[in-house]
Amino acid sequence: MSSNNIYIRKAIQEDLDAVMQIIKSCTEDMISKKIYQWNDKYPNRETFFNDIENEDLLLLVEGNQLLGCVSVTNKMDDFYSTIDWIATTQKNIYVHRLAIHPKYQGLGYAKRIMKHIENDAIENNCDSIRLDTFSMNKKNNNFYSNIGYEKLGQIYFRDQSDMPFNCYEKRLK
Repeated sequence: MSSNNIYIRKAIQEDLDAVMQIIKSCTEDMISKKIYQWNDKYPNRETFFNDIENEDLLLLVEGNQLLGCVSVTNKMDDFYSTIDWIATTQKNIYVHRLAIHPKYQGLGYAKRIMKHIENDAIENNCDSIRLDTFSMNKKNNNFYSNIGYEKLGQIYFRDQSDMPFNCYEKRLK
């Protein structure tokens, strides 16, 4: 697979079926590894429909093949209000639902997406990037720590799991 043909673009509604295929593959892969981060309730089609409507969903594409997706927004969800964030301004980016199709995992694509998000955030004069990941997903937690994100606290999403999600932040300034 040549990385020259790989690019990131905003999703459109016609991409929704392909996005849901990636999410289904990732969910099944995680569950097969006893990582109960996603399920049939979350993330769902409506979530991604809204991400696309809000122009928050980015796709990692090679040719006509969708490799992964991520939602990026500057709006803080209420469930993050309990976290003692490092950046004290409101100029922060929130990353949700980063997914790389299982057959393309381990090839540096998640790092490539995160670098794109970081560069975009810096260009837009943001102070930090914030996200959460399932506490029982060691691979994701190691990934975010290794690329400079600091674990700050935990939140719970009862529809997804009784286990907590770790919140991370990376200062850009």
